[in-house]
Amino acid sequence: MFIIAHRRRREQKTNFKRRLALIKSGKPRMVVRKSLEGMSIQFVQFNRDGDKTLCGAVAQELKKSGWSFSLGNTPAAYLTGLLAGKKAKRNNITEAVLDIGMQTSTKGSRLYAALKGVVDAGVDVPHDKEMFPSDDRILGKHIKGAEGLTKNFEETKNKIMS
Repeated sequence: MFIIAHRRRREQKTNFKRRLALIKSGKPRMVVRKSLEGMSIQFVQFNRDGDKTLCGAVAQELKKSGWSFSLGNTPAAYLTGLLAGKKAKRNNITEAVLDIGMQTSTKGSRLYAALKGVVDAGVDVPHDKEMFPSDDRILGKHIKGAEGLTKNFEETKNKIMS
């Protein structure tokens, strides 16, 4: 007998075994999704009728805070995480578990830059500090031809934190 897998599993969009483990924790999930143009971070609570999004942030919101560089790099991912963490704190979310979905977990990636931003904003998410990118990468010192990025990073970070 041949059993057909769930549609989202066939499309390689959902790992149901991993999702079930995250839901069993009872904590909201910090769902991080990346694209070439930016990053999306949402805090999602499980509900039998369908997941409920509690709050979130997308990289495009950084432009309101004065960010003038690419939205798809490591500094932008950190700032998006910081913004999402501040919104979570305003919505009384103090802890969450990281949900990266079907994305590959790579040490120092933009996913972990976003996680560092959320943690720096004061949300308790279990993590290993070795997975975070270096401070130089978060500040954007590795990006060639981006004069003024570090200054713009600090200005944007201060606006988000205030």
